[in-house]
Order: sequence, then structure tokens, then C-alpha cells
Amino acid sequence: MGEGRRVRVWWSLGLLRSELVTVFRRWRTLALFGVLAGVPLLVGIAVRIETRNGGTVGGGPRGDNGPAFLEQVSNNGLFLTFASLAATLPFFLPMAIGVVAGDSVAGEAGGGTLRYLLVAPAGRTRLLVVKYASVLAFCVVATLVVALSGLIVGFALFPVGEVTTLSGTTIPLSAGMLRALLIALLVAGSLVGIAALGLFVSTVTDSGIAAMATTVGLLITVQIVDTIPQLHVVQPYLFPHYWLSFADILRDPVQWTGIAKNLGLQALYAAVFGSAAWARFTTRDVTA
Repeated sequence: MGEGRRVRVWWSLGLLRSELVTVFRRWRTLALFGVLAGVPLLVGIAVRIETRNGGTVGGGPRGDNGPAFLEQVSNNGLFLTFASLAATLPFFLPMAIGVVAGDSVAGEAGGGTLRYLLVAPAGRTRLLVVKYASVLAFCVVATLVVALSGLIVGFALFPVGEVTTLSGTTIPLSAGMLRALLIALLVAGSLVGIAALGLFVSTVTDSGIAAMATTVGLLITVQIVDTIPQLHVVQPYLFPHYWLSFADILRDPVQWTGIAKNLGLQALYAAVFGSAAWARFTTRDVTA
């Protein structure tokens, strides 16, 4: 019994390793990483140009009209990391996740390789778990790409020192770096819901392109609904509603209420759409 369980564990780890290699070696994945890494560079250059003669970001005398974090980038390059995550989270990061998640199963079905994967002794449930785990790994790596790019560009273009929190207090740079890492992990956690939604969509079609387009379309639709005041009743239940709660990490003391609501909502979406994906995938007739 123990030997059989050990064999299954090694088989699962091998399947996960193979899936991760497949996902991260695709040219599409590398292109997505390139786009994500380019956003902090563009933001940093734009802020540098606007503030090179003593100007401010946002048009007000103290940059009061600028986006969150953006007006502070010129004073501390670490804030470019926060600004980049805030800029990419509404669309670029979830779009990239939607592309990878939407193609995870449908791409295999459309390419004719899903049948051969199911012939292996992994089982449908284990294969689906591996697919979702690889998408979650992409969530983490994609978020770290944005954060690391923002950190490098910020340190290269702007002065770096003690960090002034959103509450007005000052913390050492080392503490600011730790909070930046925590923020990056929270942003990655914010993408769990869209990853599960994309995985479910991927199980209901054999077209990878259709699954990716549907997932991105749903993302855009939900984002629009979340901005309509008349729909405020349903907005707290939409997966992107608390995405920017990570900003509370930069308060002193840290405000955990919004962050807890965000992570709880993401877990709910993962449970609902993960279960729906499992129900669909374990009963579908694979003919590709």
C-alpha cells in the first residue's frame, strides 16, 4: 500500500513538473512576461520625464490628482513597485492569467493531446489539479515579474530611502521591502478567482482561442459592472472588487479587513468554479 502511494506521489510530481515546463517554455508565456515587465519601465520613464524639472505627477501642486502611489515614486523608487502592481492588476495581470488558464485544458483538447494525457494513470481529477496548480504558479511568477521589474527600474531612476506609509509614518527601507514582497504575494492571491474561472471555461470547450477570449471577455464585463454605481449591491461579490485592498499593507498599523475580504472572496470563487470545472472535466466525453 505504501509503495503504491509513493508511486502515485512521484507520478503526480512528475506530471506537475512536466506541466510547468510546458507552460513556462511557451513563446506566448515569455511574451506575456515581457509585456508585464515592460509596464514598470514605461511608468518609470514617464514619471522620470514629468518630474525631471521639478514637476509633479497628477497636475496638482502636490500631485493630489495622481493615481495612488504614483506621486510618491519620484521621492522613493520603491513606490514604483507598488504603482506597477496597481497599474497591472486591473487588466494586464488578470488578462495574462485568463490566457493561460483558458488554454490549460481547451488547448490540449484542441491540439489532440488531451486524450493521450487521460490514457496515463494520473486520473482526471489529478490532471485537473495539476493544471490548476500550474496556473497558480504562473500567477505567482507573473506578479513577481512585475514587482521585480518595478523594483529594478525604481532603484535605477529614483532615490531610495526610508518609506513613508499611507498613514504618514516612516519605516526603514528593509521593512518597506518586506511589505513589497507581501503585497506581491497578496496580488498573486487576488488572481486565484480568475484562474479558477478560466479553468472552468477551459473545460467546456475544445477551442483554446475561444476559452481565452471568453475568459478575458468575462473579466472585462465584470470590471465594467464593478464600476457602475447602480449595481453596488452585487459589487462586493465580484472577484475584482477588493483587488486594490493590498494598499492597506502600507498603512500603519496594517488594515486587514479589506485584505481578508479579498482573500475570502478569491477562495470562494476558487471553490465554486474549481468544483464546476471538476464536475465538467470528470464527466466530459473527450473525442479530440
